[in-house]
Amino acid sequence: MEDKRIILRKEVSTNQMLPKVELIRIVKNKAGEIFIDPTGKANGRGVYLKASFDSLSKVKKTRQLERSLKTKLSEEIYILIENEIKENWG
Repeated sequence: MEDKRIILRKEVSTNQMLPKVELIRIVKNKAGEIFIDPTGKANGRGVYLKASFDSLSKVKKTRQLERSLKTKLSEEIYILIENEIKENWG
């Protein structure tokens, strides 16, 4: 019998533990580049965000994503995340 475990990660806007498959991973690598990690395995500091516009607007307003990644984010990053939610998460 297979033992299927649900992998949980802490979501940045609510600090809830949610299944990893429901979250978008945003990464800051050693070169300082910030990008969306669809594989979930890229090297660097990873932050998980629920794939919803409510969560995105909350982290944008509170700057929680910037604090978690320890850097200033441009508007382009938020646009990339918004497009990711529209295209892949309905």
